[in-house]
Amino acid sequence: MNSPTSFEKIAQHLDGLVEKVQDENEQESLRKLRGYLENHRERPCYRERLAEGRAIGSGQVEGTCKSMIGKRLKQSGACWIVERLNEMALLCSLHYSDIWKYWMQAN
Repeated sequence: MNSPTSFEKIAQHLDGLVEKVQDENEQESLRKLRGYLENHRERPCYRERLAEGRAIGSGQVEGTCKSMIGKRLKQSGACWIVERLNEMALLCSLHYSDIWKYWMQAN
């Protein structure tokens, strides 16, 4: 018997969360996330891409992250706690993208 793929494991986990969560908005968000991942299940095959010697990121994306997030981190007087950098990076990403409107509606 074949072992479940990464997507199947994630899908099962999300299905379990939908059953546990009481809030209908959270359930709907989890269903949307699962649907999105299902529609794009072949895209993030990072392990396979790396094994084939292919890139998993683009220079443009990496450069933008470095400049936008780095700019925020290196501001005069800025003091960051390492454990909170991911949250700050998320906020920077939302600020510089069109996703902010969707994020505000979903939360």
